[in-house]
Amino acid sequence: MNTKRFQVIIFVLIAFFLGYYLGVSKISFDWKNYRPSISLVNKEPPATVSSVDFSTFWTAWQNLESKYYDKTKLVSQKLLDGAIAGLVQSVQDPYTVYLPPVSNTNFKQGLAGQFQGIGAELGMKDKKIIVISPLNGSPAQKEGIRAADVILKIDGASTEGWTLQQVVEKIRGKKGTQVALTILHKDAKTPLDIKITRDVITVKSVDGILKKIKDIEGIRLEKNLKSHEDDKIIYIKLSQFGDSTNKDWLSLVNDLSIKSQSDKSFKGIVLDLRNNPGGYLTDATFIAGEFLKEGKAVVIEEMGGGEKTSLSVSRRGLFIDTPLVILINKGSASASEIVSGALRDYKRGVLVGEKSFGKGTIQEAQDLGNGAGLHITIAKWLTPNSTWVNGAGLTPDVVVSQDSKDPSHDLQLEKGIEELIK
Repeated sequence: MNTKRFQVIIFVLIAFFLGYYLGVSKISFDWKNYRPSISLVNKEPPATVSSVDFSTFWTAWQNLESKYYDKTKLVSQKLLDGAIAGLVQSVQDPYTVYLPPVSNTNFKQGLAGQFQGIGAELGMKDKKIIVISPLNGSPAQKEGIRAADVILKIDGASTEGWTLQQVVEKIRGKKGTQVALTILHKDAKTPLDIKITRDVITVKSVDGILKKIKDIEGIRLEKNLKSHEDDKIIYIKLSQFGDSTNKDWLSLVNDLSIKSQSDKSFKGIVLDLRNNPGGYLTDATFIAGEFLKEGKAVVIEEMGGGEKTSLSVSRRGLFIDTPLVILINKGSASASEIVSGALRDYKRGVLVGEKSFGKGTIQEAQDLGNGAGLHITIAKWLTPNSTWVNGAGLTPDVVVSQDSKDPSHDLQLEKGIEELIK
């Protein structure tokens, strides 16, 4: 379906949304004599759309234009954007959203690895706006924002009833400007007011190193680790599944593979997916292919009609037999859960950390023209063993919380290394 036809579908369907939410009723209206004050294009509905009475929509629009006191607010494009956003919101899926041009650009910049804001990935849970994860080194992290924080207010305005996209638009902004957030930490009773100065956020998808255990920051050489302090592991931090992830991943693992092959002290890999909010579905399949044999199903897509399609490994990985530990937490969502779930189902690696976020649906991003975009949930995804993680998340094989008294002590990484050298 081309862009123009898709726009027409949206334009026709918004009549229902505005009729419901504006509560227009019992208005005497002569449809034949009404002429809207805007110039209409692409107004013929496609054959696939059933007959819709458009009079309620135009009644609402006409009354706004004729009666609303502040005419400066009546910008035709904004009215249309709001109507489309409401149409999409009416399906009550936090991941099915309409993105006006600015928001759509911001989203694409994020996947490309750079944007201006506070550096926190947001989501919605139980109709509340929550932080999936703050990015490492971001202004949000430096000011104490944590995964699972609930955002109650932005610049003093309550977020109750807001869409996820509304929150993102309010929080993002130019470098050097400030935004005030009222947040509630997980298990806390008293909200906190935090001011954060926005900056340019650069997201590096992949980073990793081959290192002696004794030289790894954040762990303590106690018990089992002390006797293995000169052993080496590969530590890979995967922050998101974005535009450059696959290319950066290949460059890194090719280098690490060469270095580790001839090193007898090499014991295995820790793959850190903590605070990874996800990204492209195809990238998740690509990354999992580094550790699974060709032909193995990584994820199952289940469409609304029940049809299922498997995405499988289509390349030869460099570490399909290497001991592996995967670190996850409540900030691990979507594509990072796909990778973790597949590796767990095949007993390919040990999951260590905390229960993951639990986002089990797949979105398709479409450009609508004029810079706008639409994200539609088209399916749910299942692990190879047909587990749906939506809302429930993945429970690690080894559950470990972080040291609340000493954030510099990475208990999850420490436990992961212990599991690796068993």
